Amino acid sequence: MKSFIFTLIVFLSATTWAAPAAPEYNINVHVSASRMVIEGRSSAHQQSLSVVIDGKKYELESDTFPNSLLMLGDYKARLVRDDEGKGKYESWRVYELVFPDKKTRQYLVVGQSE
Repeated sequence: MKSFIFTLIVFLSATTWAAPAAPEYNINVHVSASRMVIEGRSSAHQQSLSVVIDGKKYELESDTFPNSLLMLGDYKARLVRDDEGKGKYESWRVYELVFPDKKTRQYLVVGQSE
């Protein structure tokens, strides 16, 4: 019986070590406005958000069509993509927000203001 318990502990430890690291959502995002936007002739709505990240104002747009408004408030996020355009004066950024139920959604930065 002792060898079985030892084997079980070793097996469980090995599977724990092999588990991928959870992404860190260490960016604070404050959603101050939320709109549903129809793209083209579609009847589906994307989410368009006005947010503040690190004291800077951005407009984000969902990459999916959830057909709903995101509630205003504070969310955690991580930066998924941060590419420069043709020069250091352009960018392409994508944030992934995590919601209280642990579901996630990606948003493209489509605007910024001061």
